[in-house]
Amino acid sequence: MDRSLYIAMSGAKQTLLAQGANANNLANTQTTGFKSDLEQFRSMPVFGAGYPTRVYAMVEKPGTDLSAGSIQTTGRELDVAINGDGYFAVQGADGKEAYTRAGDLRVTATGLLQTGSGLQLVGQNGPIAIPPSEKLTIGSDGTISIIPLGTGNATTLTEVDRIKMVKPDPATLEKRTDGLLHVKGDQPLTASADVSLAQGSLEGSNVNAINAMVEMIQLAKNFELQTKVMKNVDENSGVSAKLMQMG
Repeated sequence: MDRSLYIAMSGAKQTLLAQGANANNLANTQTTGFKSDLEQFRSMPVFGAGYPTRVYAMVEKPGTDLSAGSIQTTGRELDVAINGDGYFAVQGADGKEAYTRAGDLRVTATGLLQTGSGLQLVGQNGPIAIPPSEKLTIGSDGTISIIPLGTGNATTLTEVDRIKMVKPDPATLEKRTDGLLHVKGDQPLTASADVSLAQGSLEGSNVNAINAMVEMIQLAKNFELQTKVMKNVDENSGVSAKLMQMG
């Protein structure tokens, strides 16, 4: 098989992978606290006999865009957003601690404090549970206070727990298939007093929808070019076979 055919095929395959990452970003433009994935192409020389005149196209996922999304005021007492750098600690599906910027919180029927996607929020001593209450407030340091159900007196404000917020080195974080940020090595981080939050606000996705659409068009054109190369190589191979038969 002609090397150029395989090279064009590998280029088309990697373009589809990049398109998948870009499509995922585009699908999450309205997801609270979402951080977009980054992808790029890299040239890889073809090793073996012959001249190094051709290269493979490889797509890489060098990391995640950790820039902050826009902050939107909602007025809802269970909506919180990180001010500046930092993350909320949550319990992942595997039971290990992970980190997110999504602050769309809710209290379940059993009193557990979770994110909108059902992740358990972590406090000072593990998962946070909220007793029945008439009012709930969350301080800038993450302290959760409530007026117990049935008291109706603001002077009975009781501190329940404090949301664990961390401020890791971005270089130690990696985004995994669960969509959460994990520390390399899976060692839980200690809470940071330098992180603050705002109640009644949410951080939106940091995906730029216009840029994602433009990139989708560019990747589609790249894929079309790769398929044209494959078609031309196939046609050339057919012509060469006929010439050999004539000889």
